[in-house]
Amino acid sequence: MLVAFSVSPNSSGPDGSVHEAVAAAIKVVRESGLPNQTDSMFTTIEGEWDEVFDVVKRATEAVGAFGSRVSLVLKADIRPGYTGELTAKVERLEKALLEE
Repeated sequence: MLVAFSVSPNSSGPDGSVHEAVAAAIKVVRESGLPNQTDSMFTTIEGEWDEVFDVVKRATEAVGAFGSRVSLVLKADIRPGYTGELTAKVERLEKALLEE
C-alpha cells in the first residue's frame, strides 16, 4: 500500500514556518527504512498496513512535541499484491505521456 500524508502542528514559529516540526516527522519516516518520497506538500510511504501506520503514528507523535494540537491528512492506495508502486506508478505515467 501507498500512504501519502501531511502532518503539522497547528501553531507555527515566529516566521509562520512549521519546518522544524515537519523535519522531525520526516526523520521518523526516513529512519523507518520503508520506501518513501517527500515533496512540498506530502510524504508518501510504501509498505504493509501495520508498518506504514506505525510510522505515520510515530511521525504524528514527533510533531506533537511542537504544540498541543496536530493536523494530519492521509490518502491511501491499497492494492494487494503490488510492491514498488512508489516509483512504478510515475514510470507508467511518464511512459504514457511519451506515447502521445
